[in-house]
Amino acid sequence: MTTSPRRRSVLASAATAAALAAATLANAGAGYAQDRTTPPPYPNEPAHPRHVDKPTSPMKPEYPAHPEKPFAPVKPEYPAHPEKPVLPVKPEYPQRPVKPEYPQRPVKPEYPQHPVKPEYPQRPVKPEYPQRPVKPEYPQRPVKPEYPVKPEYPQRPVKPEYPVKPEYPQRPVKPEYPQRPVKPEYPVKPEYPQRPVKPEYPQRPVKPEYPQHPVKPEYPQRPVKPEYPVKPEYPQRPVKPEYPVKPEYPQRPVKPEYPQRPVKPEYPQRPVKPEYPQRPVKPEYPQRPVKPEYPQRPVKPEYPQRPVKPEYPQRPVKPEYPQRPVKPEYPQHPVKPESPQHPVKPEMPHVEHHKEHEGHEGHEGHEGHEGGDDD
Repeated sequence: MTTSPRRRSVLASAATAAALAAATLANAGAGYAQDRTTPPPYPNEPAHPRHVDKPTSPMKPEYPAHPEKPFAPVKPEYPAHPEKPVLPVKPEYPQRPVKPEYPQRPVKPEYPQHPVKPEYPQRPVKPEYPQRPVKPEYPQRPVKPEYPVKPEYPQRPVKPEYPVKPEYPQRPVKPEYPQRPVKPEYPVKPEYPQRPVKPEYPQRPVKPEYPQHPVKPEYPQRPVKPEYPVKPEYPQRPVKPEYPVKPEYPQRPVKPEYPQRPVKPEYPQRPVKPEYPQRPVKPEYPQRPVKPEYPQRPVKPEYPQRPVKPEYPQRPVKPEYPQRPVKPEYPQHPVKPESPQHPVKPEMPHVEHHKEHEGHEGHEGHEGHEGGDDD
C-alpha cells in the first residue's frame, strides 16, 4: 500500500462515490419495497460499463519495478541476566516509649514595691580663703655691652674698558686635505682541515609516474605597451664661488691684575657675662582652713526580702531506648557479564540503486510512477 497523496485522493473519491451509490440504491430499494405497483424507472442496466478504464498518458514512461529489499539479518540473542540475589528480610525496630508529661510551673509571686528615697541635707557654705602675698620685685638685668663696629670692606677695582670688537673679514677657502694612506694588505687566511666525507644515505623509492597534465591552452598575446616619452635633461647647477683666505685675527687684550684683598682684621673678644643677683626667698603662704565636717548621710532603708523561689518538680528520668538491631551483611553484587559485540551490519543493495539513479530526470517523477500503477 502506497502513501502518496495522489493515491489517497483517488481512494477517497472512489469511497465517496461508492457510498453515494449505495445510499441511492438503498433509498430506491426502500421505495420499491413500499410501492411495488409502479415499475422501476430503469429496469435494465446500461450496455456500456459504468467505469471506463482511464487511458494512460503517452508522455509518462513506464518505470521498472523496485527490486525486492532483502530482509534484515536475524538479531542475535543476548545472554540472560544473572539471577539477582535475594535480600535479607529487614528486621522490625522496637517502638519508642511514650514521652511522659512534664508538671506545670508554679505561679510567679508578686514582689513588694521599693521604699521612697529620703531627702539628703544641704551641703555647708564653702569658707573664704586668705589672699596670697604680693609678688616681690626682682632686680633688673645689667645692660648688655655694645660690640665694636666691624671694619669697612675695601672697594673692588673698577673693571677696565675693553677695546671695540673689530669687524671680521670673510672666511677663507677651505684648504685641500691630503689623501688618506693606502690600506695595508691583511695576512693570508690559514687553511683549515678538510671536513669528513658525508656518508651515503639509502636511496629513496622511485616515485610512480603520474599521468601527464593536459596541455595548457595558449593565452592571447598582450597588446604592445606604448613607449614612454624621453625624460628631459635638467639644467646644470651654477659653479660655487671659492671662499676667501682667512685673515689673521688680532690678539685679545691682556687681562689687568686685580689688587689683593685686604687682610681680615682681628675682632675684639666679647665681654665677660656679668653675674646676675640671687633671687629673693619665696615667702611662706598661710595655711588653708580646716575642711568642715559634713553631716552623715541618712541610713539607707532596708528593702524587704524577696520571696523564696519555689522548687520546681524534678523532671522524670529519661527512659532507656532499646538498641537498634545489627544490620545484616548483604551479599555482594554479581559481576556484570561482558556483552557480545554487535554483529556487522550488511550493506543494503537498495542504497547503491538510489545512488545510481540520483541526479537523473526520472528520479523526480518516482512518486507519480507508483500512483499511476495503482490507478
